[in-house]
Amino acid sequence: MAPYFILFTIFTIIPVILALPMGFTNFNMVQFPQFVGLNNFYALILEDEVFLTAIQNTLVFAIITGPLSYVLCFILAWLINELHPKLKTIFTLIFYAPSMANVYTVWQLIFSGDSYGYLNSVLLNLGIITSPIQWLTDSSYVLGVTIVVQLWLSLGAGFLSLRAGFQNIDKSMYEAGAIDGVKNKFQELFYITLPSMKPQLLFGAINSIVSSFGVFEIATQVAGMPSPQYAGHTIVAHLYDYAFLRFQMGYASAVAVVLFVMTFVLGRVVMKLLSSKDE
Repeated sequence: MAPYFILFTIFTIIPVILALPMGFTNFNMVQFPQFVGLNNFYALILEDEVFLTAIQNTLVFAIITGPLSYVLCFILAWLINELHPKLKTIFTLIFYAPSMANVYTVWQLIFSGDSYGYLNSVLLNLGIITSPIQWLTDSSYVLGVTIVVQLWLSLGAGFLSLRAGFQNIDKSMYEAGAIDGVKNKFQELFYITLPSMKPQLLFGAINSIVSSFGVFEIATQVAGMPSPQYAGHTIVAHLYDYAFLRFQMGYASAVAVVLFVMTFVLGRVVMKLLSSKDE
């Protein structure tokens, strides 16, 4: 296990620890960092209009995709758990596969802005629209398209944790519940399954929050970098812009600190809601 922990420490733990002090500096990766105090945070919150747009887009994205993807993962995991064991494996693979594959090319074909795009073609044939819609270049549609793609790709680690949670529930609890008056699957769900799956529910919720606030690749692959009028610009995209395109690591670290605080606060709220008093 040593190689993993060494690499994890070098490339994850140390950068996270250094992000906070780095946020108080002006660092271009060539010259030695210069301490600038709160200037980066002042400029970020009060002067950077693009960052405020990124916060708004990220919050809208998280509010919609976070709960929906979480509920979707749970419902699908629950339905799959009721199938025959062989079918469970097949359907788990079917729903989990999109999170591992590069499907952006398919979505670009679906939302292509000409009449040959799959969605435009269907809408034109049905007479719903009279001219093709520029799904990926019109700022009115970019964020909505990104949300749709994220929901499709959301069946990742959280989905697998919920599937594992269903598998690990003691079957004798359902037998005891039947004796005590549990009559149908919905009563089993609320009185036995949900209370027995709190650790998996908590992990799935945290995973949904992190995925929603950390969205970057989907927005850039679908709408480009930067997106039209920054309609799909997110906090992580803003961080990437300043860190790896402009090489302003101090400013990018300030963005990372703000994102960490937002994610941490929401994570603690979710932990309070889903954790028992004795946990």
